[in-house]
Amino acid sequence: MTQTAPSDTVLIVDFGSQVTQLIARRVRETGVYCEIIPFQSAEEGFHRLKPRAVILSGSPASTLDDNSPRAPQVIFDSGVPVFGICYGQQTMCMQLGGKVEGGHHREFGRAFLDVEQNCPLFDGLWSVGSRHQVWMSHGDRVTAIPPGFSVVATSPNAPYAFIADPARKYYAVQFHPEVVHTPDGAKLIANFVHKIAGIHGDWTMSAYRARAVEAIRKQVGDKRVICALSGGVDSSVAALLIHEAVGDQLTCILVDHGLMRKDEAKNVVAMFQEHYNLHLLHVDASEKFLGELEGVSDPETKRKIIGRLFIETFEDEAKKLGGADFLGQGTLYPDVIESVSFTGGPSVTIKSHHNVGGLPERMNMQLVEPLRELFKDEVRALGRELGLPDSFIGRHPFPGPGLAIRCPGGVTREKLEILREADAIYLDEIRKAGLYDAIWQAFAVLLPVQTVGVMGDGRTYEFVCALRAVTSVDGMTADFYHYDMEFLGRAATRIINEVRGINRVVYDVTSKPPGTIEWE
Repeated sequence: MTQTAPSDTVLIVDFGSQVTQLIARRVRETGVYCEIIPFQSAEEGFHRLKPRAVILSGSPASTLDDNSPRAPQVIFDSGVPVFGICYGQQTMCMQLGGKVEGGHHREFGRAFLDVEQNCPLFDGLWSVGSRHQVWMSHGDRVTAIPPGFSVVATSPNAPYAFIADPARKYYAVQFHPEVVHTPDGAKLIANFVHKIAGIHGDWTMSAYRARAVEAIRKQVGDKRVICALSGGVDSSVAALLIHEAVGDQLTCILVDHGLMRKDEAKNVVAMFQEHYNLHLLHVDASEKFLGELEGVSDPETKRKIIGRLFIETFEDEAKKLGGADFLGQGTLYPDVIESVSFTGGPSVTIKSHHNVGGLPERMNMQLVEPLRELFKDEVRALGRELGLPDSFIGRHPFPGPGLAIRCPGGVTREKLEILREADAIYLDEIRKAGLYDAIWQAFAVLLPVQTVGVMGDGRTYEFVCALRAVTSVDGMTADFYHYDMEFLGRAATRIINEVRGINRVVYDVTSKPPGTIEWE
């Protein structure tokens, strides 16, 4: 349940679009708090949040299908402003007396909108007679608008591309304003939030920090908390926030599962013991973890083994401390979003290692997750608010399962050591080239294949190492970093020369669309 939501909130009803989280990003960029709620529980979310405005997302579904998703009627009965996007426009029209049909010309990609009349949403942005690029992605389309609505803009294949009922503060578009391919889309959303809904952009990290501390104190009371501290930005910010709230009631535990980067555990312990007044326990559980992971190939099985062993380790440590009532961890909003399957897809398994669905009943502990409403870049902003240095806040994210999922196929101690050395060299070269801060995440992957190579006067049969680097803002979408060949050649040469067991290096140019995860 949300504990840190301010009174001025926007509710985003998610019908399953892969870019719903981008709507949330655009709203939060305006300085306004919002939450994404799946349509199945949107009515409960509406009553709980009491939002000042509602946005209806897109969807892969068709409003013409039996039992297709709908917005709760309470939203339209409430009098709050509503903005329907793509499928959101279509269900809005059908529920308010309009009509949607299929079988018309489908429209995917760039399109151009012609503005036919003024609209409050265009204030300071568009004018009658102007033309603007937008991004379409629809098969069905609105063929009759509800009473009270009028057409304010059209496209060649969408006669009702932008409709409005200003009296009721209802607005609906067939295109996607949340994506970057609609250049003015973020401004349209900002106009809806600020000028239509009248919400001021005063949601700050300082305000979030104060609310979070208050919520943690209320939740924890005088009980004991143990916190899973990995040394990454998320868990560190969570630990500092919990410590600010409850002080010595918190014990941080760094579980060294043998899957961390080179010298990671040692450096994390040194940093926190020297600079922060936290009670930190370093638990070396590498033998336990590596023993159970030995030879396991399936990535989801690896995640589940690691998640289970983490929980067992925390249980053991809590008993040694005389018991604990709460477990703190750095679950983020993308973890929560991706762990809810809106359309029956695989997303329910994506974040299984974060335990966002809860803890085993036998643990008899409650979760404290003060970051579960924040995106990655917002966590970094909160870290600065808490006084963490930029050098630490800018660290690349490191996954809970560690090197286990960057070692596809069977996990062995030998392969982990090879990977650990290659990864360290790769990051060292990135830092020397001054590229670390330009890249959101970079890492090496030891592929489960061996190739024949010639090194010196002899043939080798060794592993292939893949290098990856991506740019991103919030971790929900990513694109590969465009290295020059001189850098790649230098990094590859060092890895092949210095790491026994690797004779070939490749660069991965995979991008990450919303809702997917790979090698993370």
